Amino acid sequence: MMVDEKKTKLTSKHGDKTFYFCSASCKTTFDKDSHRYGHA
Repeated sequence: MMVDEKKTKLTSKHGDKTFYFCSASCKTTFDKDSHRYGHA
């Protein structure tokens, strides 16, 4: 899914990358196990 980085306020950092999310539930899922998803 494409997320407009300029419009979303839902972000998380993993290493030196910032990830942007379309919904709070997606961000929560990522935050619970960022190592699983943060390699992208």
